Amino acid sequence: MRNNKIRELLKADRPTIGTHVHSSWPSVTEIVGHTGMFDYVEFVSEYAPFDLHGLENICRAAELHDLSSMIKVDQSPRGFLAQRAIGAGFQSVLFADCRTVADAEECVRAVRPETPEDGGTHGVATRRFTYMLYGGTEAYVEALRDVVVALMIEKKTAVENLDELLSVKGIDMVQWGPADYVMSIGRPGEWFEPDIKQIEKKVIATALKNGVAPRAEIETPDHAKYYLDLGVKHFCISTDVMILFKTWQRQGEELRKVIGG
Repeated sequence: MRNNKIRELLKADRPTIGTHVHSSWPSVTEIVGHTGMFDYVEFVSEYAPFDLHGLENICRAAELHDLSSMIKVDQSPRGFLAQRAIGAGFQSVLFADCRTVADAEECVRAVRPETPEDGGTHGVATRRFTYMLYGGTEAYVEALRDVVVALMIEKKTAVENLDELLSVKGIDMVQWGPADYVMSIGRPGEWFEPDIKQIEKKVIATALKNGVAPRAEIETPDHAKYYLDLGVKHFCISTDVMILFKTWQRQGEELRKVIGG
């Protein structure tokens, strides 16, 4: 079993830096690895097409460059997606659309081993991360215990039950999702309004109080200072499609000016 880099950094109370990719083409993950700047790559499968072969190839590419890996999964079928991703080699799972304490407990159980002490629902499966030994060994159980469980806090009911939700044992990290939150309260597009930013601060403070690591998604390094001052140490910066869009937009505009089109 490979060491879980995100877990090790969390245990050491050290910062983590990741970036998002929509593409399951493994070369994109390798490009991230070649920079030598990131601790992990997050495959946002909630937004992108993929197959089970693609999940394994993302993890192979990450491992070649000492990257850990996270996958963001849809609300349904979250258990199936989480377990197949872990089997492919993903070391962290970010669960979208958690609304209740019961949702949070379900997410943790899907990841944790099915042992009397862990209470999970992840049984023995001969998948890529067990090769070439059959799963179910003590190392297999420990690897499942090390998988980092992250939750999106992005729904009205999640915020209303925040303290109870974040006290669920086994949650390691949370990510604020303002776009979904404002939609769930009937205010789509208002994620930068002052009262919404105050709720973000509440999420971060409540997470820290409960011993859960808050993470911030940012577009530029300049945005990190705001979150550092709130006690955040974990960041995921930009995404492949946005990087491509902004680069093509800027270069296209500049070329238009040059050629007079």
